[in-house]
Amino acid sequence: MSSKVRVRFAPSPTGPLHIGGVRTALFNYLFAKKNGGNFILRIEDTDQNRYVEGAENYIIEALHWCGISYDEGPGKEGDFGPYRQSERKHLYRKYADLLIEKGHAYYAFDTSESLDTHRKQHETEGKTFIYNWHNRLKLDNSLALSTEEVNAKLATNEDYVIRFKTPENENLKLTDIIRGSIHIDTNVLDDKVLFKSDGMPTYHLANIVDDHLMEITHVIRGEEWLPSLALHQQLYDAFGWKTPEFAHLPLIMKPVGKGKLSKRDGEKLGFPVFPLSWKESVGYKEEGYFPEAVVNFLALLGWNPGTEQEIFSLDELIKEFSLERVNKSGARFDPDKTKWYNTQYLQAKTDANIAALFLPIVQKNTDNTAEIATIETVTKIVSLIKERASFVHELWDLGDYFFKAPTQYAEKAVKKQWKDGSSEILNQLVIVLEGIVDFTSENTEAIVKQWISDQELSFGKVMPPLRLVLVGDMKGVHVFDIIGLIGKKETIQRIQYAIAFLG
Repeated sequence: MSSKVRVRFAPSPTGPLHIGGVRTALFNYLFAKKNGGNFILRIEDTDQNRYVEGAENYIIEALHWCGISYDEGPGKEGDFGPYRQSERKHLYRKYADLLIEKGHAYYAFDTSESLDTHRKQHETEGKTFIYNWHNRLKLDNSLALSTEEVNAKLATNEDYVIRFKTPENENLKLTDIIRGSIHIDTNVLDDKVLFKSDGMPTYHLANIVDDHLMEITHVIRGEEWLPSLALHQQLYDAFGWKTPEFAHLPLIMKPVGKGKLSKRDGEKLGFPVFPLSWKESVGYKEEGYFPEAVVNFLALLGWNPGTEQEIFSLDELIKEFSLERVNKSGARFDPDKTKWYNTQYLQAKTDANIAALFLPIVQKNTDNTAEIATIETVTKIVSLIKERASFVHELWDLGDYFFKAPTQYAEKAVKKQWKDGSSEILNQLVIVLEGIVDFTSENTEAIVKQWISDQELSFGKVMPPLRLVLVGDMKGVHVFDIIGLIGKKETIQRIQYAIAFLG
């Protein structure tokens, strides 16, 4: 086996990649890069009944979006391919036969009907049917039958599976990097099927053979695979192969209560559980999350850096990551915290970077007709409104008034701010504004405030109605910043329209 660290992420293309799967990929990637190793993507598509069209592409695109690039895999062929199990099926039969040869596996000819009968019989007696050492000699398999009977069944192509022969009365000692030592009594284990009657291996055999042939040094996978560890360890021992080191990651738990995070939780509480959209389910990308924010919050779901630091770049995560600091217990998913992460990443970006992302939204919402929709102006607008945003798309609701003049006015605001003399005051203000040459925010503010003072008007009679006519409501940034950015012509037009509409 290779001395270089080699890890793999091995999803099945049975649907979209859940964020729990993304986190498994991420932890594999971080461990590989921390240790100067290789990260491999292997598509485990032996179960053709559950294969979903488009799922493999989705997995690859999701990893690409997150910045978790694999060193070997579909489309990046290395020395250990092919990287789809369906293209490797010619490999597995000989290993199943090898286990039979060595006495670690056997043919089982039991029909599904006969096994159902056994199960039902056990249920009536209040027991659970387990196919293993205590009953295998009474069942229809090559351990109970004579060599002649077995050969006759094979010669007539009778359906069979190949089962692993679990040892009797052994205490199996397993080691997990995260969970430490685990002891299993082999008497409680069943004789798992390794090879199916359709000529395809089960997950267990294909997984072990592929990990061995691909020289995988560390198997980092979800906690749900922990019950399979005993069989996998025994398979390595049966083949006489070196066992990779195992690490089983904690589950990502529901935001409320116990249980594993599911698609239903996301639908109920209104947050994504997939990196990219899949059919009717909206993904993190489409919700407006930055991939760096998604990677950051996933890394801290179950891993503790040992410090108070919460914001990590991918390079920092690689530097700090270790499996020893992964928790055993499940990590509760917090939708508010994921949003907090996105806010931090948005606020850390430059105004110009955000403006480049915001500009297409502006152009779409204004049919690209707004004169103000230049990258320079949008950058200035972003600087005024970004601190209240968690997502780029929220900037439109925070600053739409810069790009579109109001045609309606908030009823409550009109009732409170539009008085009998408001039209007259704003008509006078228009004359003042027309006379200003330098229409910057600072200069306009100084001149208008001086005029208010000279006219012995109260600010309350001028500024709230002015905001109302410019924005359509009492929201928005500093009034003179709005005026400075939309310009003299647009400012006067908005005032005159409102006087006609409200006056």
